[in-house]
Amino acid sequence: MPTLRVALAQVNTTVGALAQNQQTIIQYLERARAAEADLVLFPEMALTGYPPEDLLLKPHFVRDSMRCLQELATHVRGITAIVGFADSDGDIRNAAAVLHEGRVAQVYHKMYLPNYGVFDEERYFRAGDRLVLFRLQDVLVGVTICEDVWYPGTPTEDLALAGAHLIVNISASPYHEGKGRVRHRMLATRAADNVVAVAFCNMVGGQDELVFDGDSAIFDERGKLLACGAQFAEDLVVHDLELGSVFRRQLHDPRRRKERLTWPSDKIDICELSWKPCAARAALPSRQMGRLDEIAEVYQALVLATRDYVRKNGFQRVVIGLSGGIDSALTAAIAVDALGAENVVGVFMPSPYSSRDSREDAEQLATALGIRFMVIPITTTFAAYKAMLAEAFAGMAPDTTEENIQARIRGNILMALSNKFGWLVLTTGNKSEMSVGYATLYGDMAGGFAVIKDVPKTLVYQLGAHRNQRERVIPQRVFDKAPTAELRPNQRDEDSLPPYAVLDPILHEYVEEDRSPAEIVAMGFEPVVVRDVVRMVDRNEYKRRQAAPGVKITPRAFGKDRRLPITNRYRDLPES
Repeated sequence: MPTLRVALAQVNTTVGALAQNQQTIIQYLERARAAEADLVLFPEMALTGYPPEDLLLKPHFVRDSMRCLQELATHVRGITAIVGFADSDGDIRNAAAVLHEGRVAQVYHKMYLPNYGVFDEERYFRAGDRLVLFRLQDVLVGVTICEDVWYPGTPTEDLALAGAHLIVNISASPYHEGKGRVRHRMLATRAADNVVAVAFCNMVGGQDELVFDGDSAIFDERGKLLACGAQFAEDLVVHDLELGSVFRRQLHDPRRRKERLTWPSDKIDICELSWKPCAARAALPSRQMGRLDEIAEVYQALVLATRDYVRKNGFQRVVIGLSGGIDSALTAAIAVDALGAENVVGVFMPSPYSSRDSREDAEQLATALGIRFMVIPITTTFAAYKAMLAEAFAGMAPDTTEENIQARIRGNILMALSNKFGWLVLTTGNKSEMSVGYATLYGDMAGGFAVIKDVPKTLVYQLGAHRNQRERVIPQRVFDKAPTAELRPNQRDEDSLPPYAVLDPILHEYVEEDRSPAEIVAMGFEPVVVRDVVRMVDRNEYKRRQAAPGVKITPRAFGKDRRLPITNRYRDLPES
């Protein structure tokens, strides 16, 4: 009975870096060949990086992608490779190339083009309409791309009815909390329902606001997980896929005897690929299949996304405003884990309202992390602002204007350091604050990358505790004290907001689940609280639109996931 040695090359490629991506693919191709694999898979759009967005509207970019593919094919000998790229046959296609013995043997075009959430594939691509299978050894392999396998019917079912023993799926499936487990359950179901083995190769790495988690996998025809790639790291998974049981079970599958493929023969491409049996191959070591828990997953996603955003955009060092609070502490810890302590600078900028505790906590954090710590007081500058505006503000009591001036002074200082030394500013605002506008434009929102932009405040504390389990770097007082911006005497976040334990569940229902205010009230929340939270969310879209990009880790992040108009008069508020 046939055994196919399958390799999954989950690589981290960069959008637009065609030559660099080609070399990465060649390196992993050679590793797979050295492991005596028969077949190696690379992710969706591996040559171009994903998503290439409006680069696809540049005809020369697509032509260059196709040229790089032809060059890549010349390196594929003694192994078969499936590689994602951008194709054009008059229309732009999201494509998978089957490379064999120095040539492009087949090209498959993705059939299901996602057009929801962060995806805009219908803007760029024309859907495919042909099934692609190839025979390697005695195994018939069907090719799919990402979204194609998420649906129970075409093309996965039709490939199975056409005789496929193995369905391969190359993917660029972005991460959010819990996504990997859902994805694996879906793939197991496709395998069991269609009595086929499934090999899934996913991209890994950060791209702007997305992060890809890898987590590639192989399932047998009963839906059993056979092999799994690393989470949030490049990996080459090599597995000997025994297909004898697939052959036997398909012979006795009643559906294959009763149902017939409805696709016309001229819409099915089947290719016979030459295959030379190898001499006896050494047995492969077993791979551990342990998974990260959900908090550890989110933490690793933030680390990977931060590293790739900084490095892929040409920066080496980052600077963070340290307040002595949990948000800046977590951001600094993530930055250190992503970039190394030598590449992170923390700046404490005390105002007249900054407490001694805050300075001590910020300095203790910096010492524990091993990062450079700078203190730049803003009291004199704040006094100068007030003096400058005294005549204009005559007769008016201090309010949030003076609070925001302090935040904007700090933003100016961080941006000055960025300009002078080439450091990227990491902002420290969390999703709870961004949702309700509890942030200052051109102040604490000023920066190049918002690490925890999609992390609710309650999750910030959980992630901080998770990081401290490895090494206690965040002082305990940071967890214990009440959250405060320290922009006026005795200020607390709860002076302006509901407690985060109340706020975050309301935000989850309104922002991520799209529940109406009336539905949220029916869940047991106070009508006046729901009304106030919804009003704050709705009226601060203009702020969020001007925020720095930040990594998506929830099912629905602000930005591409949630595209509401800034000018918007629709309201559906409960009575108080």
